[in-house]
Amino acid sequence: MLRNYLPVLLLLGFVILNAVLILGLAHLTTKAQPTAVKSQPYESGISPLGDARDRFSVKFYLVAMLFIVFDIETVFMIPWGVHYRQLSCQVPLLDGVCPTGQLSFFGLGEMLVFAAILVVGFIYVWKKGALTWD
Repeated sequence: MLRNYLPVLLLLGFVILNAVLILGLAHLTTKAQPTAVKSQPYESGISPLGDARDRFSVKFYLVAMLFIVFDIETVFMIPWGVHYRQLSCQVPLLDGVCPTGQLSFFGLGEMLVFAAILVVGFIYVWKKGALTWD
């Protein structure tokens, strides 16, 4: 079973080693030169305006939550895409191919229902005016 996870573990090890190496080289080759300008906070290269404790509109949070919901829902499509062949075959696959005459539309129908639910939710949110920015 460990053999199945070996590529993932190798990739994870490579990523960690690469990150440590890059940070170590950056630390060794540069020296800190703090200035008053560099110490100021900024957002996307723009100086901050106003107080950090100002209240945000509820619309801001609503749009952020809707983005997260729809983003997470689309992540559920990845496992479906990976297993699409198995879901669309009435019998087990033979060498990764569905035998002739055993094709079904169960896998496609499953995703169409899922996408329809997402579209209905999106239309509902749109009609309620949650996506309009005042």
